Amino acid sequence: MVDHSSPRWRRLLPWAISAATLAYVFGFATNWTALVEATRGANLPVFVLLVTLDKLIFFLWWGILQAVAVRRFVTPVSTREVVSVRGGAELLRSVNNPLSDAAFLYGMAELTGGRVSAVVAAVAVPFVCHFTILMLQATLALAFVGGGVAGNPDIAAIAAVGWAVFGSVALATRTGMWSRTVLASRYGAWLHNVSFQALTPLFGWFVLLAAFDVLIQGLASQAFGIPLPWWELAGRIPILYLVLVLPSFGNFGTREIAWAALFADDAPREALIAYALATNTLFLLLHVVIGALFLPRALTLIGEIRRRRREGASLAAPLPRDASDP
Repeated sequence: MVDHSSPRWRRLLPWAISAATLAYVFGFATNWTALVEATRGANLPVFVLLVTLDKLIFFLWWGILQAVAVRRFVTPVSTREVVSVRGGAELLRSVNNPLSDAAFLYGMAELTGGRVSAVVAAVAVPFVCHFTILMLQATLALAFVGGGVAGNPDIAAIAAVGWAVFGSVALATRTGMWSRTVLASRYGAWLHNVSFQALTPLFGWFVLLAAFDVLIQGLASQAFGIPLPWWELAGRIPILYLVLVLPSFGNFGTREIAWAALFADDAPREALIAYALATNTLFLLLHVVIGALFLPRALTLIGEIRRRRREGASLAAPLPRDASDP
């Protein structure tokens, strides 16, 4: 929902930044002739297959783990329905990530009868688990990447940020600030059920997802003709995810800048931009396909929940669980 009370410039600024990024990358910083030449060594069928697998597996993995987080810590939900809502929201990811995330959160609120705690759990639990694994991944990569800490200040910086966040949370927990603020808030009651032991299975699944991420990115870059060192990929993929948080039109511009900067010592700039541009283009098409497949189901689901609410049906357990759910 748009906050109409906020100044207009705050609503327009992300779009202005996105437009400026696109203009810079594709209007001034890209040699299009060299970019086309950079694609000549690519095995495009293999590249397309790998990028498609990357998108589909990430989409399903995240949808399933978000359903697990809500079901384990807040309220019964169906994995099939959560995946449907996430799939319907993917259509908006072709525009940008915040719009898609907002649509998913709206769908989760409808799915769980307006339970804010379920929406928070669907976002916070997987995010914290993924962030933790990415920071550990960057830290581990420093021990193996060429040049060590001194030669890779970007990886060292992202690892330091991660450990600073963990240290702050540990300090807040030890001093009681975490209990007085987060746990005492109206949105934090469900966190009393969250513990490291309860999160261990999710951490394990995100370790596998991180390993898959490095593997698929490495194989895709090789298929494109720009093989990148495995440990550099492991160390710099966390940085890429932070960059993609910036406002953009479908990640166009930001992904290209990130790949060209992060792996400048490993491949020509035009080849890196071509790889990122091709990846973004395929992702855009897949967002549309996934959204078109799941949006009708998601809208039907939300319509059914609204009908039940109008008829006064109890939404304590929004929908019966699928027999296929774990």
